[in-house]
Amino acid sequence: MDSKKIERINYLARKSKASSLTDEEKAEQAELRLEYLAAVRRNFRAQLDSIRYAEDSVKPLN
Repeated sequence: MDSKKIERINYLARKSKASSLTDEEKAEQAELRLEYLAAVRRNFRAQLDSIRYAEDSVKPLN
């Protein structure tokens, strides 16, 4: 996710705290949040998939 979209998410969050969002802004916010969560899940899954156990890479001395 690019930084412009994250800036837009933050802007909409700040605006929603200060005043109310229009219906279009609420829909945009919901869509951006879903996209952000999907990116976070993808990155987390990639991190989990890259984990290797130490026992798998250690060769016995005998």
